[in-house]
Amino acid sequence: MAHDALAMVAYKDNPPVCIFGDSAAALERMRRTAEAAGCRIAGDIALNSPTIAQDCVPTASALIELDGTADEAAIVRLLDWAQHEAASGARRIVISAPEGLIDLVAARTPDHRVAQLCGASEAERTAEIAFASLRPTPSFHDVGRDDVLQQLTEDVGRIAAILASLSDEEVAAITIAKPSQAPDKDEPGIEPAFVRSIIRARRLRDQFFRGGLFADPAWDMLLDLMAARLEENRVAVSSLCIAAAVPATTALRWIKALTDRGLFVRSADPQDGRRVYIELSDDAARALTAYLRAVQRIAPASI
Repeated sequence: MAHDALAMVAYKDNPPVCIFGDSAAALERMRRTAEAAGCRIAGDIALNSPTIAQDCVPTASALIELDGTADEAAIVRLLDWAQHEAASGARRIVISAPEGLIDLVAARTPDHRVAQLCGASEAERTAEIAFASLRPTPSFHDVGRDDVLQQLTEDVGRIAAILASLSDEEVAAITIAKPSQAPDKDEPGIEPAFVRSIIRARRLRDQFFRGGLFADPAWDMLLDLMAARLEENRVAVSSLCIAAAVPATTALRWIKALTDRGLFVRSADPQDGRRVYIELSDDAARALTAYLRAVQRIAPASI
């Protein structure tokens, strides 16, 4: 009889995941998405559990669903644990959060192996979780990543190479012109208004051509950060996501990729641990300045 009973047990090889949520509704949403992605729920852990490290099954992906209703201190503790787990390669992490929590999530989980979803469709959530459950050790450059992210990586590499080439040719003797600095005698200064006019012209296209035909988040973010640099302003992650003119989840991926490539630099807000600022690296700023000056030389009135 014992043998017959054992024969009836079904041992599923579905990848295990542990789910977290800051409300019953959040937990249920993540449970449905995880099951749709073909995952096995190996743990349903309370957000404020003091034993997360012990409760979460080793190597199981951690799926975090936030709606912002829980105590912020508990959310921060969970995000800090998730950052540690991703950085150490212990497990894959997927965090789904509303736009109001973008800055907090970006500040506490900067590792590029943390998948950050914001306002993502159910199909995108399911695909991201399915990918996260494939292997225990995450890497942004894993073979098998979906085509969109593969293209993202290739595009970022292309942008970095182009900027590096431009820097070699034109930037050696150029210093970034800030509003308080006088431009070189033979070179026009770059005014923030000029950069902002380029950004406005790019957004104007969207009124005449729909469907994201001209989506180019890397360039839009580079321009926005350049304008902010000239204005001596700081740009939070949430603001930069808006400037990217693409869904927030896509913008977050680009920010991480461009940071990894050395074009963007993260800067923590010393007054608020919930926020992180993004700025251009010095090399990226020099290259972009050279480009904008070249544009002015070719056609000063053009944008």
